[in-house]
Amino acid sequence: MSKPNRIYKKNSLMDMQTSNFARSGSDPRAVAISRTQPRGWTGRAYEPLAPPWRLLAAAKSGAIDEDEYIRRYRSEVLSKLDHATVYADLGEDAILLCWERAGAFCHRRLVAEWFEE
Repeated sequence: MSKPNRIYKKNSLMDMQTSNFARSGSDPRAVAISRTQPRGWTGRAYEPLAPPWRLLAAAKSGAIDEDEYIRRYRSEVLSKLDHATVYADLGEDAILLCWERAGAFCHRRLVAEWFEE
């Protein structure tokens, strides 16, 4: 099994990881940050980081491009959250999961960048 990607915050003890359900869904540290989870999912989910349905629909339909998705996700989701609170809620060893394969555009990368700020 491939290792999840690590998130490091400069000058901090923050050490979190990202992955997808296929790679790390069975890991007990896994936390879903997607709007939906695989059938039978029994792991944790953290809904505040999940993209809004309307944003997902716009992206999947091609109504918005990647840049607009990024702008809106940051504005509609991340700007309303506090780094420290989210980190405390997730736990320092969490592996943040969603559906997209490694290397594909995904909001978990936006969350990783947000934690790195």
